[in-house]
Amino acid sequence: MSFAQDCFNVFSRATADYHIADNVDVSTPNPYQENKLEHTLYAKNYIDAVQWHLEDIIRDPMIDPVAALQLKRRIDRSNQDRTDMVERIDDYFMQRYAGVNVLPDATINTETPAWALDRLSILALKIYHMQAEAERPDADEAHRRRCAAKLEVLLQQRSDLMAAIDRLMDDIAAGRKYMKLYRQMKMYNDTDTNPVLYGAAKGK
Repeated sequence: MSFAQDCFNVFSRATADYHIADNVDVSTPNPYQENKLEHTLYAKNYIDAVQWHLEDIIRDPMIDPVAALQLKRRIDRSNQDRTDMVERIDDYFMQRYAGVNVLPDATINTETPAWALDRLSILALKIYHMQAEAERPDADEAHRRRCAAKLEVLLQQRSDLMAAIDRLMDDIAAGRKYMKLYRQMKMYNDTDTNPVLYGAAKGK
């Protein structure tokens, strides 16, 4: 089994575990050892699963405006947690491949391994939910056919993305590519860089 397939299996398990309770306020114990990569991958997908459903809830046209604002701030915190976790995964890979002899003609990739895995985590959620729609008993046949066709595209995307991730990991291990990290440095959550936030602080 390939590295990417192993990661996808962890993501799929976390997605399935979330849907046991199917509640954004219910957490599930992480089944993996805390010092293992799988533990972080599982936690990362669980964050994604919760946020997926928060994004559904906030689109309720009848949602109370105050509740919507609280939900938006929760989504912002979740986005920051997701970014922090992706960067933690990249730190793991930087340490893992620190001793690799980088070839003179080595190049960097358009994205780091962890951000590629972030896409795979979201894809696991898309596949889960599109399959549910393709099999939804209360939907008409036309809806199920449309969703089944979309599911086929998502499955092909999964195959292509996993192959690309495995190639990237092989290239990094062989020194044909090397990792270079640029932190996200999101400004809107930072009281020192968001003018609305530091302006409000000065106005106190």
